[in-house]
Amino acid sequence: MSTLAHREETGSPRFEGSPPADGIPFKGNPPLLSDRNPAHSDDLTLADRCSSPPQLIQVFSELGVEGLLVEYEDMFPYGGELQLLQATAQPAYSREDVLLLQDCARSAGLEVIPLVQTFGHMEFVLKHQSMLHLREVPHCLGTLNPHKEEAVKVVLEMLRQVVELHPGVRTLHIGADEVYLLGEGEDSRRWLASPGRTVEQLFLDHVTKVARAVKEAWPHVTVIMWDDMMREMSGETLKACGLVGLVQPMLWDYNPNLDVEQTVSLLEKYSGAGLSELWAASCFKGSTAVDTCVTCTQSHVDNHLQWLKVAASVSAAVNLKGIAITGWQRYDHLSVLCELMPVALPSLASCLQTLIHGHFGHEAGSRVKELLGVSSVEVEAMERTAADDSRFPGRRLAESIVEISFLLNSEELRFFENNKYAAALQQKAAAVRDEMLRFYPDATAQEWMEEHVSPVMTPIQQIMEETGACVNTQ
Repeated sequence: MSTLAHREETGSPRFEGSPPADGIPFKGNPPLLSDRNPAHSDDLTLADRCSSPPQLIQVFSELGVEGLLVEYEDMFPYGGELQLLQATAQPAYSREDVLLLQDCARSAGLEVIPLVQTFGHMEFVLKHQSMLHLREVPHCLGTLNPHKEEAVKVVLEMLRQVVELHPGVRTLHIGADEVYLLGEGEDSRRWLASPGRTVEQLFLDHVTKVARAVKEAWPHVTVIMWDDMMREMSGETLKACGLVGLVQPMLWDYNPNLDVEQTVSLLEKYSGAGLSELWAASCFKGSTAVDTCVTCTQSHVDNHLQWLKVAASVSAAVNLKGIAITGWQRYDHLSVLCELMPVALPSLASCLQTLIHGHFGHEAGSRVKELLGVSSVEVEAMERTAADDSRFPGRRLAESIVEISFLLNSEELRFFENNKYAAALQQKAAAVRDEMLRFYPDATAQEWMEEHVSPVMTPIQQIMEETGACVNTQ
């Protein structure tokens, strides 16, 4: 099983820039590691500084990642009529940036798997005025109208541009998760009015059309898709849908209490329907809460322990190809930033060691500490250090985020019991911003501060100013 690291990078939501995920690391047979780790991440969109990806990719490789599942979203340098999809809050990647990412991954022995959403989570496309008519329903930015020929053309052109900028690509992920409100649009209602037609068929028809187009254009490319829209379908429906031989479903579940029996049953159903080549997707960050700042390693390790139980329980008929360890930067394109990659590196390392060792005990924990040069696998408990962070890119940023999170949640600050806490918060906020600018564009640093610091600090500053004014007038 291979391990993929998913990395999602968007100038908007989901990658640290816009996409949902951070880049996903993935691990091959049997662990598969990959934001929104492969390793999957929807945070490549958050765009690290140009000097950061080579160092980060090398760290991924040393940790045990075997590939990168990259969801670019609006950080991809789309051209022609699709140029409007590029992020505007910060510059999208250049073509040279994308090629450099692949060169670095290749040098480290990692496969790069692009992830292009083709049905749901199309917010970065459908938010544009010229694309509004391609929505399934007017009020839902995420779901494409599968009945419009223009919508399919947009999807296929996106795929063409991404594949062509990934020479030698062997695997492509076409997304297709969380296709909300499908069947609710006027075109879909008319289509569904014919006897025998269902929303399941509507979903399968579109995905089959996209997958078949990919295989016709690039016969050598393996197609992966998310599985969640197929979970309630019967084995007979799946067997007859036309996806058999076209796609490899990737079953995702990020819950630390993942239901092993139910997940095994799903995998067996897919395999019995002919979809026997399957992937798993776990999570190392970005699944705890929409606005989480500090990653809890144990919660994500527990998720991987459950996946190991699943892998040990499936029958020999199930070909579990690998596990994508996803790292989401945002819950969706329009959501706020959650954990940044530096804060989650100990979690990623711990999840990988869990897959490598088959459990997370003293040996696995010691290996994480050795690889990253840390005193604890929990970022909140790490000892501060003045040492170079070459083994742990962004360590000082991670430490600063932990410190400011503690201040933001302190009782003393909450009830404004002591001015020194307000002063400490102002000082730490400036330090966090300065450190963040070493790795991220100014727009990202500004967004993070406005989302996580300003709601607390701005009212306090106002109180301090008003108090000072009252004192001065007396």
